[in-house]
Amino acid sequence: MTQPASTNSAADVEANKNVERLPDSYYTQFLSASALKRKPSPIRGLFPLENTPGLISLLAGKPNPTTFPFTELSFKTRSPTNPEEEITLTVDGDELKQGLQYSDTAGTKPLLDWLFGLQERFHGRKRGEGWRISVGSGSQDLIYKAVQALVNPRDPVLVESPVYAGTIPMFENLSCEQIEVETDAQGICSGSLRYILESWPTGKPKPKILYTVPYGCNPTGMTATLERRKEVLQLAQEHDFLILEDDPYFYLYYGEAPRYPSYFALEQADLKQTGHVLRFDSFSKVLSAGIRIGFASGPTPLLTAIDTHTATSNLQSSSLTQAIAATLLNSWGYDGFQAHIERVADFYREKRDVFERAMKKHLQGLAEWSTPEAGMFFWFKLLLYDDPSEDGDSKAVIETTAFNRGVLALPGTAFLPNGRKTAYVRASFSLTPEEDVDTAIGRLRDAILDAKKELLEKKAV
Repeated sequence: MTQPASTNSAADVEANKNVERLPDSYYTQFLSASALKRKPSPIRGLFPLENTPGLISLLAGKPNPTTFPFTELSFKTRSPTNPEEEITLTVDGDELKQGLQYSDTAGTKPLLDWLFGLQERFHGRKRGEGWRISVGSGSQDLIYKAVQALVNPRDPVLVESPVYAGTIPMFENLSCEQIEVETDAQGICSGSLRYILESWPTGKPKPKILYTVPYGCNPTGMTATLERRKEVLQLAQEHDFLILEDDPYFYLYYGEAPRYPSYFALEQADLKQTGHVLRFDSFSKVLSAGIRIGFASGPTPLLTAIDTHTATSNLQSSSLTQAIAATLLNSWGYDGFQAHIERVADFYREKRDVFERAMKKHLQGLAEWSTPEAGMFFWFKLLLYDDPSEDGDSKAVIETTAFNRGVLALPGTAFLPNGRKTAYVRASFSLTPEEDVDTAIGRLRDAILDAKKELLEKKAV
């Protein structure tokens, strides 16, 4: 799926002059008590001064790199335009020296420079416009720190439902009131969000954040439409909340329609006011999950709060994996990266099609679903009762009956903040070989039929 590069015509430049940027002082009201108490690292806060020409630094307790045994790192990669061709890349010299050493909390300069260009190409956001980027040890690391920076214990928070299960404990550990915003085949339901906000109890503080996964949502696989995105952004401005845009499947879009712009892009292009979106990207799905590199883009005060947390926890994301990633990405360039992600998206489209063919073959009349246009998941409802008004519970069916039949998936209750029962199931199609898909879905069919028979027998008693 081709993603056009952002253009920067004279008209675009002039239009950007008319975009309002929220002042730094605006974000004080959003910061949690713990974030306000955190102080910058007395050492890491001075790291940038070491680059002052003529300065002799006695500042940091950095180990002397001459004692490190590594002298060169070479690795092979597939060509982004021809997967049959291998390219050898090398990290050495100053790049390796920097990769083996402590680095700036927000990320290494070579990688950050490349990421700023990436966000301009895909989201039309230019460097120096009141936002910046921080690199983390995967986007989950950055989301956790953002939640810590923005949410106080027992705060109400807006979460799309079903929601990515990895965020539920973040809010539960803070005893938050998780306000569920409905979703459907078109993504987050802006009408549900509007109803929640407009009927909010008088005198009760409104939620400060909305958490959403707009592309290929985990678990539902749904992608929010352009109309829904615009309505959510408008509500953020009207009701003064921040959108945590978690977008790890942005590059895994394989729908027929042109790619919808992100919230991060739309707030500048459509809302004409920037600063309501804190965006999270990840390389886990397109470069390597084990490399653990994610990055957050958004208002400078929010990124500073995240960095202050990092400086007192894990100090930084790995300098070495950043050096490896920067070497790879700079060798590809943005055109090469785009060619790579298009190939990855095509791969997952084919995996989806194989999986859905098996579902149509085995699960017609036993389950219902919508076809995903991004990501790596199917979210489907088990039809356990002949009466469509009766909802079943997928938990026992999946964890016991299906497991005993030799197939494993995830009951939908894991993605509901209140853990209520649901007939829905999440199945991942990313890894299963084509020859195993038909077998797996056939086993699932048998498990559903077993469960339906058992329920009928219980009713007859």
